[in-house]
Amino acid sequence: MEGILDYFIYTENRPLLFTQAIFWGFFGVLMLVYQLIYPYRNVRITLLTLFSLYFYYLSSGYYFTLLLFSTLVDYYIGNALFKSENPKKRKILVTLSVIVNLSLLGYFKYTYFFTDNFNNLFDTDLQTTNYLALTLNSILKLGMDVGKIFLPVGISFYTFQTISYSVDIYRKKLEPVKSLVDFAFYVSFFPQLVAGPIVRASDFVPQIYKEYKLSKDEFGRAVFLILNGLVKKIFVSDYVSVNYVDRVFANPDSFSGFENLMAVYGYSIQIYCDFSGYTDIAIGVALLLGFRLPLNFNSPYKATNITDFWRRWHISLSTWLRDYLYISLGGNRKGQVRTYVNLLITMLLGGLWHGAHLRFIVWGALHGIALAFHKMWMEIFKPGKNESFISRLIAGFITCHFVAFCWIYFRADTFAAANTVISQIATSFHPELIGEMVFSYKNVYGVILFGFIMHWLPGSWKNYASITFNRIPDYAKATIIVVIILVLFQVKSSELQPFIYFQF
Repeated sequence: MEGILDYFIYTENRPLLFTQAIFWGFFGVLMLVYQLIYPYRNVRITLLTLFSLYFYYLSSGYYFTLLLFSTLVDYYIGNALFKSENPKKRKILVTLSVIVNLSLLGYFKYTYFFTDNFNNLFDTDLQTTNYLALTLNSILKLGMDVGKIFLPVGISFYTFQTISYSVDIYRKKLEPVKSLVDFAFYVSFFPQLVAGPIVRASDFVPQIYKEYKLSKDEFGRAVFLILNGLVKKIFVSDYVSVNYVDRVFANPDSFSGFENLMAVYGYSIQIYCDFSGYTDIAIGVALLLGFRLPLNFNSPYKATNITDFWRRWHISLSTWLRDYLYISLGGNRKGQVRTYVNLLITMLLGGLWHGAHLRFIVWGALHGIALAFHKMWMEIFKPGKNESFISRLIAGFITCHFVAFCWIYFRADTFAAANTVISQIATSFHPELIGEMVFSYKNVYGVILFGFIMHWLPGSWKNYASITFNRIPDYAKATIIVVIILVLFQVKSSELQPFIYFQF
C-alpha cells in the first residue's frame, strides 16, 4: 500500500513525466471526470487548474509555492496596469513585474554560478542558503535542506509567460483575465508548464472563455501527436542517449574521432527528438482538453541558414526573445552595427537562459555571431530567392554542421570535455576503423539514421501520415496504439531519462 501511495506524493528523484505509465493513469482519470463537467466553463477551468498544480507538485514538490507566488504577483500587477492611466505608475508596475520574476529566476537558477565565480575571483568562501526551504521549514516543519538550492522544473518557462502577460497589458495589447483562477490556469496549464512551448497570453487567454470543442479529426491528430512524441522521446532520444551519447561525452578521450563525431550527430537528433517529442505530447494532450498550443518546431535541421534555423527551432522561445528582448533593445531600428550588437546580446542572454554555465554563454555567442554574420551577408550580397537545389543543399549542410558543432558546448559537462571532443574529431579520426565501428554500433547508428530520415521527410508526407491515421477505422487506430506501446516498452531503457529541457 505504501508503494502505491508513493506515486501520489513528490519524490525528488522521480518527477512525474509524460513517458511514465502513472502519468497516463492520472490523465485517464482526469479525462473520465472531464467528460462530465466540460460544458461548465468555471468548473472545467477550476478542475484543470487544480490538476495542473498537483501535476507541478509531483514534478517540483513544495517549490510549486513559487508558481503560486508568481501567479499572485502578476495577476494583481496586470489588473493595476490595466486600470492605471498614469504613465509613470504603469512603468513602475511593469518594471516591478520584470524585477520580481527575474529575481526569482536568477536566485534559483544562477546563485551557484555567481557565488562560485565570486569566490574564485576574490578568494572568498561565500555559502548559499535556500531561503524558500528555510521559510517552509519554519512554517510547515518539512526538514528541507537549506544549504541546497533546487532548480524548480519549468521556472524559466512560466517566468517568461508571466512577464509577457504584464508587458502585453502595459503595451495595451491585452486585457487582463476575469479572475485569479483563470490566470492561475493560464500560468500552470500542465501540458506545457514544465518544458514549453512558451504560450502567449494573447493566444491562450481567449481560449479559456470559449466552449469546449473537439472534432473527430482533431481527436485523431491529438492521438497521432502523442504517439509521435512518445516514439521520438523513448525510441530515439532515450535509446541514443543511454546507449551511446552519454558514454562518449562522459569520456571523449576514450573514443576515436569518428565515434565522437557520431556522438555529436547523435546528440543533435537526441535533443531534437527529446524536446520536440515533449512538445508533440503537450500539444496532443492540450488538444484533447480543448486547447490549441502553437507549433514549436518545424524541421529545424532542414534550415538553409542560421536565421532560418531559429525560425524553426523552439519557435516560442525565439519569438519571445525577439519580441521582448531584441526589439526592446532597439532591434534593427538603430543602424547596422547596433543591430548586430542587439543580436549578439539577445543570443548571449538566450544561452544564459538555458543554464548557469559559461558553456551556454559560448553556445549563445556562437549563434549570435552567426546570426549577425548572416544578416550582414544578406545586406551586402542580397542573394536571390531562386537559388539552385545544389546551393540550398550546400547551405543546409553547412548550417546543420554549424548547429551540431555548437551543440558540443551545449552538451559537454565542461569546457575541457568539449575541447576533447573537438580534438579527437580533428586528430584521432581513425578512418580505417570506420567499418568495424559502424558494425559494432549498428543498432545505435541505425536509430540515429532513422531519427534524421524521419526528420528530413517532406512535410507533405508527414501530413499525409497524420491524415491517413485519422481516416482509418477505430479498431485499426487501437491496434497501432497497442503495437507502438509494446514496441516502446521493449526498447525503452530500464530507467527513463528526464526530458532535457526540464533543467531549464
